[in-house]
Amino acid sequence: MASRDTPNTAVDKLSEAQAKSELTRLAAEIAAHDKLYYQSDAPKISDADYDKLRKRNNAIEARFPKLVTKDSPSNRVGAQPSGRFAKVPHAVPMLSLGNAFSDEDVADFVERVRKFLKIDGELDIVAEPKIDGLSLSLRYEDGELVRGATRGDGFTGEDVTANVKTISDIPHKLKGRNIPAVCEVRGEVYILGRDFIGFNKRAEKEGIQLAANPRNFAAGSLRQKDSSITASRPLKFFAYAWGEMSAMPAKTQFGMIEWLGKVGFSTNPLTTLCDSVDDLLKFYRKIESKRASLGYDIDGVVYKVDRLDWQERLGFVSRNPRWAVAHKFAAEQATTILNDIEIQVGRTGALTPVAKLAPVTVGGVVVSNATLHNDDYIKAIGNDGEPIRDGVDIRIGDTVVVQRAGDVIPQIVSVVLDKRPKSAKPYKFPTVCPACGSHAVREEDPKSGELDSVRRCTNSLTCPAQAMERLKHFVARNAFDIDGLGDKQIEEFFTDGLVTTPADIFTLQKRDARSLKKLANREGFGATSVKNLFDAIDARRKIALQRFIYALGIRHVGEGNAKLLARHYGTVDVFRKSMIAAGKGEDSEAYQDLNSIEGIGAVVANAIVAFFAEPHSVEAVDELLKEIDVLPAEKVKSNSPIAGKIVVFTGSLEKFTREEAKATAERLGAKASGSVSKRPKSSALRC
Repeated sequence: MASRDTPNTAVDKLSEAQAKSELTRLAAEIAAHDKLYYQSDAPKISDADYDKLRKRNNAIEARFPKLVTKDSPSNRVGAQPSGRFAKVPHAVPMLSLGNAFSDEDVADFVERVRKFLKIDGELDIVAEPKIDGLSLSLRYEDGELVRGATRGDGFTGEDVTANVKTISDIPHKLKGRNIPAVCEVRGEVYILGRDFIGFNKRAEKEGIQLAANPRNFAAGSLRQKDSSITASRPLKFFAYAWGEMSAMPAKTQFGMIEWLGKVGFSTNPLTTLCDSVDDLLKFYRKIESKRASLGYDIDGVVYKVDRLDWQERLGFVSRNPRWAVAHKFAAEQATTILNDIEIQVGRTGALTPVAKLAPVTVGGVVVSNATLHNDDYIKAIGNDGEPIRDGVDIRIGDTVVVQRAGDVIPQIVSVVLDKRPKSAKPYKFPTVCPACGSHAVREEDPKSGELDSVRRCTNSLTCPAQAMERLKHFVARNAFDIDGLGDKQIEEFFTDGLVTTPADIFTLQKRDARSLKKLANREGFGATSVKNLFDAIDARRKIALQRFIYALGIRHVGEGNAKLLARHYGTVDVFRKSMIAAGKGEDSEAYQDLNSIEGIGAVVANAIVAFFAEPHSVEAVDELLKEIDVLPAEKVKSNSPIAGKIVVFTGSLEKFTREEAKATAERLGAKASGSVSKRPKSSALRC
């Protein structure tokens, strides 16, 4: 089994078992990020961090080639099509490029090409800016545009033909004579920075969601189900490659780019022909210096061997062509002042620090906020407990270096110490929730003794920042399950101030005439609807103890733990009093009793105690108990034939629903499971 810190272990220190575990982790993480990037147009990490994952995966596979699988990230490109559009198989795969991150990497690329081709003489290489947009393949038959498709997973993309035809840079018919009968042109859809900023200004005025960055905006615009929306977006297109071609109009990469321009496409005017490593690096530095003034986003430079017959000889290795490489830019940085640190409370109660910066342009984007991740990051402590930023903490008033890596949330990567004000003091992370004033804690892992990196508000039931999500949980199917009161209704009622706590649901009928009128006049509601809703609420005024406990939304208390607690304490009064008593300390009899329940443990016990130690939570529970009756837990039989057994229900059940069957088995002392355990000592019954 791999050690728990395998992600931080150097590749040359990994055992084969650790390497196998690490490759499994990396494959899952890379696949998840591919889906976010290619399907959802919403990456969660920077290009640089994504490249690190790929680089580590490749390094481990190079050291342990026997561990390479068919579905390894090194054999994949992009992500499966989302299903929103018809699938389009690519006649010629749209594969991705390998990366170079340093001058040495570029020199190595050129040297590998020379060795493979066994040449010492002239080697022309085309250099072009690497556009940060969405890859697109355009198929022309007899010069007419017949299909537009996204990259997808490299082998199958999505049919976006109707949307493609709204982009002015894409010709519907190719110009000139001797056009190949079949011609697939490939390139990148993007948007100019000024158009992106203009869209966000309009969106802000109209109260609609702002676009995160130009790449996501371009990708999202192209993948609209309504082509009129795409038509309203000022998308652009650069052509620079091709797929299936019934005839080749030129014998070189540079010649093909010139031909693409002649038949009607926009091509990048900065594309240059180089004949040495020095020329390539000069081009790279020139483009890097112009990056902010180009008007569109790029994230590096691409080098391609010019002669097409040499490209064919070089071929591909894994998912990358041997004849091309992407020379990526370092993450963009800028210096500014940290004016304040603001704590935001998320829907799960997580307290996240956000840096409020003096606005600064980073990579063509004006940045005024940056993530500070958590308490430890501010204190210069990494996830592994080791110092980061050379142990320099972050303070309000500091001059800081902000990094916008790729297009994800900017972050502070370093502090300019010699500019630190004498008045700057170490930041004290709040121990109370700024949204409701309740305690905010970092949970401790009882086995490792390590603190959770996130501090959370303990008042999950009534904290304004969490209340709406907790109310949705409260009325969910396995909680109170109130017919006609789903997520949509909860959101509307919460926004209108009709329901802000669980007790409000059961006092809704007692509200003043103005509130009831407000309820009856809402869209989709009438007198009958309101009556049906009140009847549904009344039908849930009696509830089983386990459902009541689960509905409270206490961290780590799911359905299984709610059942354990209900069976152990029996009644809601005993449960409530015991949990409040357990809050007196780990030495208290009540805490020891809670922690001794089989299946609970210290993590769950501490979460329950933290919940009931918060006066706001107890008050909310007590207000709720005034309106409902909580039924005692059913006693579990210990002398039934299936007591102590694990029961698995498969197939169709004639006389029970699956939930009823599970509940019956549990009352008879059995444990209902979703599958038969493979452990040899398991005594499972299959029904």
